[in-house]
Amino acid sequence: MAPAPDISVVIPVFDEEGAAPALAREVARAFAGRNFELIFVDDASRDGTRGALKALKGEIPQLRVLAHAKNAGQSRAIRTGVLGARGAVIVTLDGDGQNDPADGPALVDALTAGPPELALVGGERVKRQDNFGKRMASRFGNGVRKRLLKDTANDTGCGLKAFRREAFLRLPYFDHIHRYLPALMQREGYRTEFRAVNHRHRQTGRSKYTNLGRLWASLSDLFGVIWLQSRARNPGAVDEG
Repeated sequence: MAPAPDISVVIPVFDEEGAAPALAREVARAFAGRNFELIFVDDASRDGTRGALKALKGEIPQLRVLAHAKNAGQSRAIRTGVLGARGAVIVTLDGDGQNDPADGPALVDALTAGPPELALVGGERVKRQDNFGKRMASRFGNGVRKRLLKDTANDTGCGLKAFRREAFLRLPYFDHIHRYLPALMQREGYRTEFRAVNHRHRQTGRSKYTNLGRLWASLSDLFGVIWLQSRARNPGAVDEG
C-alpha cells in the first residue's frame, strides 16, 4: 500500500459532468509537489459525472472517486470523503468550480503552521460572482448566524476550507453541518481562523440551492446548533496518570 498522504482534498459533486474534470486538473496543478490525494464524492449524479472523473485516473494518479448509491446531500458527501480520506489534513471545495483551487495550499499552510488547537482555516469569498439576490441572502444569513452563534465567521457558505480530520470526526453529524463547522469546532474547544479567497463565475451546470429552500433549512439548523452549544461542557486539558 502506498504511504498515506499528508493532505486529502475532498470535493462533493452532483450532476457536475461539465465542471468536475477541469476542476480535478486544477486541483492537481495547485497541489503539485505536495503529498496529497484527491477524492471526489459523486452524490448519485444523474449525468456522466462519475464516468468523466474515472476517465482521469490515468492522468491524475492521486484521484479517487467514491460514489453514493442514492443522493444524500452535500454534507453527507463531505463526510463520506472525510471518512474515506487517509490524510490528516482535509481540504474541501465546492464541485461547481467557483472556488479557486489555487487558494487551497495557503489555507493548508496556515493550518499546519498554527498550534494544535487551530483546527480549521476557512475561506472568505471576496468579490463574489453570484447574482445580487444570492449575495444579499448570504449576507443576511451570515449576519444572523454570526450574531447568534458568535462563531467569528463572516462566510460559512464558502466551500473552501482546510481542517484537521480528527477534529472534524469529533463533531456531531447532521445534514448541512458543512455550514456550521466553525461554531461546532469552537464548541469542542478548537480555534478557527479565516483567509480571503478568490471566487469565480459558474461556467457550467446550475446551482442546486434556492434562497427559499436554504432559508427554511438554515432556520431549523441554526436553532439546533444553538441547542448543541447550550449543552456543551468542555473539560479543558485531559491528563493521564
